[in-house]
Amino acid sequence: MSRNVDLALQDIQARVAAAQRSLPKDVPAATVSKSNPDDQPILQIAVTGPYSRQMLADVARYQVQERLQTVPGVGQITLSGYLNRNVRIWLDASKLAEKNVVANDIINAIRTEHVDVPGGQLDAGGRQLDVRLLGEALDLETFKKIVVKKSKPSPVYLEDVALVEDGFEDATSIARLDGVPLQALGILKQRGTNAVAVADGVRAKVNEIQSTLPEGMKVEVLFDSTVFISESVHELELELVMAVALTALVCWLFLGSLSSTMNVVLAIPMSLLGTVATTYFFGFTLNTFTLLGLSLAVGLVVDDAVMVMENIYRHAEMGKNRVRAASDGTKEITTAALAATLAVIAIFMPVIFMNGVIGKFFFQFGVTLSVAVMLSYFEAITLAPARCAQMLNTSREGRSKLGIAVDKGFSALERFYARILRGALTHPVKVLVSAIIILAATSTLATRIKTEFIPSQDQSRLNVRLSTEAGSTPVAAQPLLARAEERIAKHPEIARMLVTLSGTSGQISLTLVPPEERKVTAQELMMTLRKDLQGIAGLRASIQDPSQQGFGASKGSPVDFTIRGADWDVLVASATKLKTELESSGMVTDINSDYQMGASELQIIPDRRRATDLGVSVNDLGTTISALVGGNTIGKYSTEGRRVDVRMRLLASQRTRPEDLSLIMMRSGNSQLVPLSLLVTEQETPVLQTISRLDRERAISITANVGPGHSQAEAMAKVAELGKELPLGIRVVAGGQASQLQETTSGLWFALGVGILVAYMVLASQFNSFLHPVTVLTILPLAISGAILGLFVTGKSLNLFSMIGLLLLMGIVKKNSILLVEYAEQVREHEGLPFWEAMLKAGPLRLRPILMTTVATMMSAVPPILGLGPGTETRSPMAAAVLGGLVVSTILSLLVVPAFYVVALRIRGKLIKDKPPEEIHDHAPAHGELTPRHSERQPRTNVGH
Repeated sequence: MSRNVDLALQDIQARVAAAQRSLPKDVPAATVSKSNPDDQPILQIAVTGPYSRQMLADVARYQVQERLQTVPGVGQITLSGYLNRNVRIWLDASKLAEKNVVANDIINAIRTEHVDVPGGQLDAGGRQLDVRLLGEALDLETFKKIVVKKSKPSPVYLEDVALVEDGFEDATSIARLDGVPLQALGILKQRGTNAVAVADGVRAKVNEIQSTLPEGMKVEVLFDSTVFISESVHELELELVMAVALTALVCWLFLGSLSSTMNVVLAIPMSLLGTVATTYFFGFTLNTFTLLGLSLAVGLVVDDAVMVMENIYRHAEMGKNRVRAASDGTKEITTAALAATLAVIAIFMPVIFMNGVIGKFFFQFGVTLSVAVMLSYFEAITLAPARCAQMLNTSREGRSKLGIAVDKGFSALERFYARILRGALTHPVKVLVSAIIILAATSTLATRIKTEFIPSQDQSRLNVRLSTEAGSTPVAAQPLLARAEERIAKHPEIARMLVTLSGTSGQISLTLVPPEERKVTAQELMMTLRKDLQGIAGLRASIQDPSQQGFGASKGSPVDFTIRGADWDVLVASATKLKTELESSGMVTDINSDYQMGASELQIIPDRRRATDLGVSVNDLGTTISALVGGNTIGKYSTEGRRVDVRMRLLASQRTRPEDLSLIMMRSGNSQLVPLSLLVTEQETPVLQTISRLDRERAISITANVGPGHSQAEAMAKVAELGKELPLGIRVVAGGQASQLQETTSGLWFALGVGILVAYMVLASQFNSFLHPVTVLTILPLAISGAILGLFVTGKSLNLFSMIGLLLLMGIVKKNSILLVEYAEQVREHEGLPFWEAMLKAGPLRLRPILMTTVATMMSAVPPILGLGPGTETRSPMAAAVLGGLVVSTILSLLVVPAFYVVALRIRGKLIKDKPPEEIHDHAPAHGELTPRHSERQPRTNVGH
């Protein structure tokens, strides 16, 4: 991925050019092109109207295409259904024999009688005058009168032996919209440009072109893939606003004071706008991953502000003035907030360095979240205390009745939690054993969750890949396409149907009505269409989900692999067997392979001895067969300021069977005509259409969709299982999405492991202890079990986006543990309490910020889980993982972390000088763990003092 693609292209072109010299002389030069996941048309434009095909083709090529290429950001424009104009010379074999003319006579006549020749320059009185012989025919009538053979009593003209017309090149493709032929243009954007901006520019240019076209001719946008992009980005922006609003509501419900709520909410724009500015200087765009990072950051950026504000609020309730409360409260919480922030960043930093295509996406996501969290910390310890010193109002008169009610509710909740915590600290081993049992129980659910790379999205588009029998012509495919179109058109969910066919393969691009106007999803419609198209003999159809293209899916299929080996016969047999067994397993559907035997090849073998005796060279044989059967370009013709090819070929009726080759005549050395059949022998044999090699190995590629009721991971596991049964020297290699799934999964787990290790090092330095970081990190397995439970309950799969949710969860849940452990350590250090009493005091005091930060973070995941708009299929699995993990980990962290804290310190031998937990009794209000009101608590010694 670090290799510059343009430099690589130059190197490859140089190597290919060197190899070209070893190929036969007449083989066309090899082409090298670079591609990326964006090499799919973002728009399809159609030119239609009640005009001749020639006029529609000219308008599409010379008006629409050329003007669309001027739109900024437009790269390549592909044409479907377009045929280049040609002057066609249709030779009549019987007339050639009658006039004693052969193909070479016509080729030589065109090349000698239809030429423009530069004649140099004349010096005319001090000025130069260019000289040019205008030897080309100026119109078709003149062209038809070209003499192809001089004979008596009259010469033979071109029109005597051929039909000459202004026509088109041979039709090898079909394009039609809802059954009506059309000229279609596919718009590809330039690399690195904004797809939505390019599409807007193309639409504006289409409207401009429409006003210049003849009456009745129409140019329109058939489908625009950027509509889904813009709608999903708009939905992300809406979710971002909803997350901010819900977070503000949570803060108000917890604090009951508008001034306190404003103090917290003001942290959001400061952090997010700073993050947007940073991403701008990094050269990022507002894409799915950066917007996703910003949306998820809403819950994170308020965490530090909530912790600081709540601590300042508590100090103010002790009777301190606002400035003193802001100073003392901030100093007390700074260490815990820094540890929590660094622990979050430690999780995301390793993700930035992931390799491969997915690493490019995760780099932007990781940077966005890391910058947002970092800025939120600096905002929380600088601007937040400054605002509190000026705006914070803790008086009963300055608070709403809701705030007073919330205080009473929290006091009751704190007392309830203190009683439960007392029991947990009395029997900590039982608590830990219970947590292990819960972890084991939820881990069994992991095997029942489907695993895939990316989930399918309803983009209101579907693609049907078509293939006809090898060697069949577009004309022969017409009835098959008509039957497919008829079966598809009966579904009311189909709005548009664009059919394109080139050679024996093609595609039907389906545009669906909006989701709110249909009763079935795109995925459900796929299953119905698959059944409808299976019964058409001679036509193989497979349904593709466009949302699966990109992210490394070269063919847009979730199941993608190659079978490689050196022995071609064994390779073919192995591929055929594996394909059959895989299809019979039911785990895949729409299975395709690039190994196809082509149409039978008619091999013509010259009889060299007879050809030599008759004075006919092998080169003459090849030139004649190629010109009459294949149809070669033998010249150029000027018309309307354009140069078109002159192409010669036998009449279609005289080249339908191998026996027709006997009609071709050759001129012998004594100028007599000799039938081609006397000079050659023929044999018909099947041949391969293509031979593929990957990494210098023979390879057969197989792609498929996942079967109903199965997952991508299950299908690829079945492929791996069948691959173990292949002969020695034959192996299976995952490709496309399948290889990306393996690479991403291993990369994410590695990044997660490194992140946890870095987080441990950060926490160890913050706590100056090897043990306390372990206490903090004990919540991580429980958070993962909660995420698995969330995915299972909501029916979501484990995919790229839910893995992002797991990463986010790992960073979030440590904050709760840090708040508990850090405050317990402060109490032990400054008040000299035993460790279980310190934790018993820290738990209720930290309950409010723990619940506030947790619920605020959960609010950022609520909009995606609701599934309100386009693209929610990718965001809802992530939200399910986050919500499930937060709910489970928060509930358990309030008991498991304190229990592990006590057990760990007991193991270290602290039990010798501390009182046993059975001797813990209710304390005076000075200890603060059971007091009903914050205002009744005594000031505690802290770092500020």
